[in-house]
Amino acid sequence: MSHPGDHTAGHDPQGYPPPASPPPPYPDPRVPIVALRDEIGKVVVGQEGTLSGLIAALLVRGHVLLEGVPGVAKTLLVKTLARALDLEFGRVQFTPDLMPSDVTGQLVLDRGSAEGMRFRQGPIFTNLFLADEINRTPPKTQSALLEAMEERQVTAEGVARALPDPFVVIATENPVEHEGTYPLPEAQLDRFMFKLLVGYPTFEQEAEILARHHRGLDPHDVVAAGVRPVATATDLLRAREQVELVDVQPTVQQYIVALCRATRDSPSVELGVSPRGAAALLHASKAWAWLSGRSFVTPDEVKAVAKPTLRHRLIVRPELELDGVTADGLLDSILATVPAPR
Repeated sequence: MSHPGDHTAGHDPQGYPPPASPPPPYPDPRVPIVALRDEIGKVVVGQEGTLSGLIAALLVRGHVLLEGVPGVAKTLLVKTLARALDLEFGRVQFTPDLMPSDVTGQLVLDRGSAEGMRFRQGPIFTNLFLADEINRTPPKTQSALLEAMEERQVTAEGVARALPDPFVVIATENPVEHEGTYPLPEAQLDRFMFKLLVGYPTFEQEAEILARHHRGLDPHDVVAAGVRPVATATDLLRAREQVELVDVQPTVQQYIVALCRATRDSPSVELGVSPRGAAALLHASKAWAWLSGRSFVTPDEVKAVAKPTLRHRLIVRPELELDGVTADGLLDSILATVPAPR
């Protein structure tokens, strides 16, 4: 698998080795999870880094923000992933007039009920919830996702209603279009495990995409394309239990803390990574180590997931942003200067 958040065609922006694939002892709970990559490849060409990040996030109950221009298969990737995992999939196109109840659900009149009302579930009551162009809806509706993402429940008329398990929010946003958009508040950004940058395919990958369309591929019908379930919610639960057992030595934990504290101490950063971000980096590293076939986390796993886990949790000083300084650039500098344990 490629690194989560790889976004330059044909290039790994971090330069770290991809996860290895040594087989753990039988029975191997990684088999159905790793099989997702080939199954999704029946429809989606390339985007290995994005797929790796989505799988790692699922393993630790993490939500994902996908940033990319229209037409790079963000929606198709999530829909195909849901099919390959045999999970329920729900999608909402976020618009300026979308109300919170359009997402979470609401009480409706029911003459057959003793109370006269019943709760009609919104589309968020699913396993994989795609919030398409989340930055096109006002903060009031964006914030409706906060409780769902943090507590995995929604509250209507004072009653908390649990969401299905597994439940993961995958949101998309367009990085180049700013008219009519609303930036996501820091509190909501911090709830996303990863921010993955979805780029254009390579020349060869784009040629293969055209060839598949020429042969009659309908990207709106992944079932007709031959995508079948190769894993289940039970397989995912079993994998999560294995990820929780991955060991993280105190020296590696301290390395994670040092990286996150370095973002707060940097004079180029207005807002650094919170302790929640440090915990997210710990869990993401465990998922990446497990996918690599290891039972413990090394500094290489921490480095591999640092940028997608942290890039959206820090704010570069505005005057430096005008000079082209980016969160990824700052993280590259921090990763190069904070000593890693041996």
